[in-house]
Amino acid sequence: MVARTRLKGDYCPSARSLDAIGDWWSLLIVRDAFDGVCRFSDFQKSLGIAKNILTDRLKTLVERGIFETVPVGEGKVRVEYQLTAMGRDLFPVMVALRQFGERHLFTPDEQHSQLVEKQTGLPVRLDIRTQDGRPIDAAETVILKVAED
Repeated sequence: MVARTRLKGDYCPSARSLDAIGDWWSLLIVRDAFDGVCRFSDFQKSLGIAKNILTDRLKTLVERGIFETVPVGEGKVRVEYQLTAMGRDLFPVMVALRQFGERHLFTPDEQHSQLVEKQTGLPVRLDIRTQDGRPIDAAETVILKVAED
């Protein structure tokens, strides 16, 4: 098996973010956490993921600061996995992935889950805006790269 390339020292924030998150299983675990899942058995049931893979992904997500473990129950021998502030900051990423899927991966008449505001039931939408509040798209942006030594 080929060793995974670590991007922790990369100058690109996207590369470092992907390094912290890990892989698509990890994003699905984060998705489920935003939906209220916090116990190992519930993640396993929801995702249908092998226990050894789930154990590895949760351990990595805890080590990278996305989740923290919280002892629960009698004797506090069981743990729940709670998103940290860093993990909760992935919410816009998850919304962006969802919107991409809604736009491009479903036919117009195909049913899919929806993300809505609890209080109103209105769909949640993510917009990209400049610091002063104007909408902006990729064609209007440029990445200022760090000069490598």
